[in-house]
Amino acid sequence: MGHSTVRVAMIYQHPVGGRDQEIADHVDRLIRKSKQTKKAKRPKRDRESPDRGKIN
Repeated sequence: MGHSTVRVAMIYQHPVGGRDQEIADHVDRLIRKSKQTKKAKRPKRDRESPDRGKIN
């Protein structure tokens, strides 16, 4: 990040430690929720069609 000393870099990094995991967990929850919502909105015939995704 371009800090002037190692000490300053360590001071900066200490409070943000673990924040990466919190952000990743939150993004993961948003993705899972979005997928559930999209799946629920699809018509039943699209979810069960054996030809779904095939190109004619």
